[in-house]
Amino acid sequence: MNLQPLLAYINQYITLTPEEEATLLAKVRYRKYLKGQFVVQSGDVCKYENFVLSGCLKTFYIDPEGQEHIVMFAVENWWTADLGSFITQNPADFNVQCLENTELAQFAHEDLEQLYQEIPKLERFFRIIIQKAFVASQKRVVNSFSLPAKERYLAFKKQYPQIDQRVPQYMIASYLGITKEFLSKIRNQLILEQ
Repeated sequence: MNLQPLLAYINQYITLTPEEEATLLAKVRYRKYLKGQFVVQSGDVCKYENFVLSGCLKTFYIDPEGQEHIVMFAVENWWTADLGSFITQNPADFNVQCLENTELAQFAHEDLEQLYQEIPKLERFFRIIIQKAFVASQKRVVNSFSLPAKERYLAFKKQYPQIDQRVPQYMIASYLGITKEFLSKIRNQLILEQ
């Protein structure tokens, strides 16, 4: 188990002493998941905040008609969870499922609260990453309302080039809020424009 990517990510925002790193690592749970396994299921309480060491995941909800709506993807060096459920410890609205075999570094809710007490600067770190996630979420909402589908797809490809090649097109269509047929039409149009 190599947790160096987690430490390197954290050290981009705050500097941990060797003692603080040891304290942090003592609270990290390392877990492997197989493609198709759920990290969180709607209706269950999200017990962990997850840092992706390797793999790819999707966060989605199922509407009353049984339609899947993807709200987020996560790949290496990203965080994933049903954040609302994790923070409140209430049942999750979202599902988090592995699209590939995945390795996660996980922080249990109670362990993270304890780490905030023992290493106060970790609270600052998590505030920063949650703020960044909130800003990205707001930007996504604005783009969904204001950009035509083609521009949304181009923005997605530019912002997440590593995801476009790793997930099926129908999932990207779900993320963009369009049908897979319409995404196929957009992609063919882009090929013709080259």
